[in-house]
Amino acid sequence: MNDWISQLGFVADGPLLWIILGAALLALILWRLAVLRRRRIRRQLDPRRITIKDIDGMLDGADFERYLQRLFEELGYEDVHKTNTSGDFGADLVFEDRYGARTVLQAKRYAVGNPVGLSAVQEVYGSMRVYGAQRAIVLTSGRYTGACRKLAAYNGVVLLDREDLETIIDAFKSKKPEEAMELIEREPEEAPNVLDVPR
Repeated sequence: MNDWISQLGFVADGPLLWIILGAALLALILWRLAVLRRRRIRRQLDPRRITIKDIDGMLDGADFERYLQRLFEELGYEDVHKTNTSGDFGADLVFEDRYGARTVLQAKRYAVGNPVGLSAVQEVYGSMRVYGAQRAIVLTSGRYTGACRKLAAYNGVVLLDREDLETIIDAFKSKKPEEAMELIEREPEEAPNVLDVPR
């Protein structure tokens, strides 16, 4: 051991050795803290424990997105991917449904009194080409405006609101994933007649 240290020469005799060892120890501690933090977050976002009130109390939309990713994975969906927080092109999750249809989903954690508007449908519909998706869904913990519902129907975007989310959560917790998946994979609402615009 002493031969090895003596071969290091100036490193072993000076403070450089202690700096290197300290930096390595600090890196190890930071890595371990990051691992523990990821585990804690995953445990906190456990779909078996989360209720709609927990969703209402989430600090930001990113937690809601991570929760939905976990929920969809637990339901049995394949290849559930969370997109980047910024630059996601309008989709928060990308997954394949039971029939192999690539689906984009935009998650909106909104209060009941603050309905989701047109931009959510525009963004998720636009993201379909970016991600090569055949289906688009907007899922909110709140409600939708009438205009949002109409635009979604015209564009074939499925809207899932607070009641739908509660039904999905209840079906999952009752070990009825098929019921939850049926709701998620339902057909979009029928579009009203084409708007009559003077030519």
